[in-house]
Amino acid sequence: MFCFQRVSGAEFRSQSPLFRLDEFCHGLLASGPLVAAFLLLAAGPGFPQSHRAPVRSAPSRAKWPIEKLVVEGNRHYTREQVLGIAGLKIGQKAGKAEFEAARDCLVATGAFATVGYKFAPSGNGYTAVFQVTEIDQIYPIDFDNLHVSERDLRAALRAWDPLFTGSLPATQPVMDRYVKWIQDYLAAKGVPQKIVASVTPARSGGFEILFQPDVVLPAVAQVTFEGNHVISEDILRKAVAPTAIGSSYTEDRFREILNDSVLPVYEARGRVRVAFPKIRTEPAPGVKGVHVFVTVDEGESYNLGKVTIDGPAPLSAGQLLRAGDFKTGEVANFDFFHEGVERVRKALRHAGYLNAKVTTGRQINDGTKTVDVSLYIDAGPRYLMGKLSINGLDLEGEAAMRRIWTMTQGKPFDPDYPDSFLSRVHAGAMFDNLGQTKSSVKLDDQTHTADVTLVFSGRAAARKP
Repeated sequence: MFCFQRVSGAEFRSQSPLFRLDEFCHGLLASGPLVAAFLLLAAGPGFPQSHRAPVRSAPSRAKWPIEKLVVEGNRHYTREQVLGIAGLKIGQKAGKAEFEAARDCLVATGAFATVGYKFAPSGNGYTAVFQVTEIDQIYPIDFDNLHVSERDLRAALRAWDPLFTGSLPATQPVMDRYVKWIQDYLAAKGVPQKIVASVTPARSGGFEILFQPDVVLPAVAQVTFEGNHVISEDILRKAVAPTAIGSSYTEDRFREILNDSVLPVYEARGRVRVAFPKIRTEPAPGVKGVHVFVTVDEGESYNLGKVTIDGPAPLSAGQLLRAGDFKTGEVANFDFFHEGVERVRKALRHAGYLNAKVTTGRQINDGTKTVDVSLYIDAGPRYLMGKLSINGLDLEGEAAMRRIWTMTQGKPFDPDYPDSFLSRVHAGAMFDNLGQTKSSVKLDDQTHTADVTLVFSGRAAARKP
């Protein structure tokens, strides 16, 4: 995009080898109608186009102070981020040319499918509104085998791109721009490398945009573990094979695969200090690929120590820990432990906290060979029971059904109750000719209420005596 190309002969700051997006666009805004017209030509075929909102009927050269700036339609980006790219400020005198240039800088980011604007009289100046539609395909970014600090690289990208959030729109202009920036960053760090970007499946699920060297990497053909005694070679190979075999090999990526697949196998046996101190490769015989040899330091077995609820929680710590049923004093089996964490989350859901999240933190005590774990609760809003609707029963049957329904309006909503209620009705044979049943729930995220509908498809019948 024109807004983000380097200026021929420009000098770059020694601390920042890349040209900042916002600085260049702000320069365009100051350049007036001529540059704005050039930008309109630049946003030709192949660039995101936008529908222009109606603008105030005024002479093209008229300029008035901006009294208010509004952004509409933004979801992933904040108002400040959008206006940072647009470059307009409260109190600045602006007219159609300035708004055109601001709009075109937003289009040129590649982050918006459409950008429109409108401005209207407000006191002694304008109220300006930018109407944006963001690109829907936004994915988190990751780096592989770049040999620089990921933290420093992300900080540099955040400084250069006002729209950087850790995720990017999966559009070619955006990915190409980031490829150029990362290549320049690597060159400034003394590790010049050609980079490619691609949308790939993420190990944690979903998709991500991966930046990696543009080289053909060998595939993993075979994995052998060395130094293991507690867990057999066969179990370790079965754990690693689904994600490792056939994947492109770099040591960083392979270590992530080990952490995702093999580490949990050891943690289920209390081996929380397991490590992989050495990884080496050899050409795999008879196939194109590498044979990976992993040295394992299994460490010692640890027991589960204290489990505590840290921070605020809507239910008592005792109630939540009883729901978790954590086996303290026994081998720290983290498969079982995570099942307990899920039971804690379900206890919160049954109390109406439908969006509850539970995260954990560990403290490993090498002296006592124990692991203490803290649970942190993000309960979210509490949902209450709203209206109960019953379809498919006659008046007598509906009245009987309502009498045995115990989750009344205003009580905490338990999302499992409707289906369990219908199961009990069937199991107890309380009604004749009940037929098939189902439940549906409609949540209101504004009032935090849940309306339930019970549907009966059999012939209407009253409750048995």
